Amino acid sequence: MTLRSYLELCKLRIGVMIALTAMVGYSAIAPTVDPLHLLVLGVAMLLGSASSSIFNHYYDRDIDRLMQRTSRRPLAVGGNPQAALWLAGVLLLAGMWLCVGVFNWVVALHLFLGAFFYGVVYTVWLKRRTAFNIVIGGAAGSFAILAGGAAVDPGQWLLPTLMALVLFLWTPSHFWALAILLKDDYTRAGVPMLPVLVGEQRCAQWITANSLLLVTVAALPWLLGILGAPYAVISTLTGLLFLRLHLPLLRDPGKPTARAVFLGSMQYLAGVFLAVVIDRHALPGGLWPF
Repeated sequence: MTLRSYLELCKLRIGVMIALTAMVGYSAIAPTVDPLHLLVLGVAMLLGSASSSIFNHYYDRDIDRLMQRTSRRPLAVGGNPQAALWLAGVLLLAGMWLCVGVFNWVVALHLFLGAFFYGVVYTVWLKRRTAFNIVIGGAAGSFAILAGGAAVDPGQWLLPTLMALVLFLWTPSHFWALAILLKDDYTRAGVPMLPVLVGEQRCAQWITANSLLLVTVAALPWLLGILGAPYAVISTLTGLLFLRLHLPLLRDPGKPTARAVFLGSMQYLAGVFLAVVIDRHALPGGLWPF
C-alpha cells in the first residue's frame, strides 16, 4: 500500500476532531494553557484515534465493499490487512507511551478506552447487531475529553465528565442524521442503523428527542455553577439554533433536512466547546468575574 493509503486508513479528519476534543477537556481544567502539553496531548489522541480507525477499516473491509461510500477504501480493494493491523497496534502503544511519559497513566487509560470502545465495542460487538450501536459506541469520543482533563489534574473530574456526557449525547443526533443520508448504503451492507429498521419518520423523532436531552444536559455546567454567563449565553443560543433545524426534519424527514441537522450538529458542538474555552480563558487570569 502507498503512504496515501495508510493515511486514509487513519481517518485523519476524525483524528483531528478527537485531538481538538481532548484539548477542550484540557482547557476546561487548566488555569493556564501550556502549548507544549497541548501539542503532545493532541498528537497522542491523534495516534489513538488513528489506531482505532485502522482497526475499523480492518474489521469492516467485507461490508465496505458493499457500500458505495466505502467501496474504494484501501483494505476493501485488496490492501494488506495484516500490515494495517500491526500499524494499529504500534500507533496505540505509541499514543499510550506519550500519555504516560508526559502526563499520567489515567490519560493513557482514557486513550485506550476510547480506542477500545470504537474498535471493539462499536465496530465488533454492536455495529452489525443493533440499531442503537452508535449510542453506546458514542462513548469512544467522550474518553478524549476525560483524557484532556486528566492531563491537567485527574482529581478534577466533574466538568470533564459533564462535557463527556454532552459529547456522548451529541453522537446519536449527529450519526442518525448521517444514517438517513446513507440509508441505502447501510441497507445494502446489512448494517442495522436506526433509519433502516424504523424508517426516516421514526428516526427523525428519535433524533429530536435526543437533541432536546442533549441541549438540556449542556446547560448543567452553568446551572451547577461550574461555568458562568459566557458559557450560558453561547451554549443556549447555539442550542436553540440547533433545535430549530429539527422542525423541518420532523415535517419532511428526507435527505435535505437530515443534512441540515447533520451539519448543524457539528456547528452546535463547536459552539459549546468554544463556549467552554471562552468562559475559562477569555479574561487574563482565568474565569469571568460573574
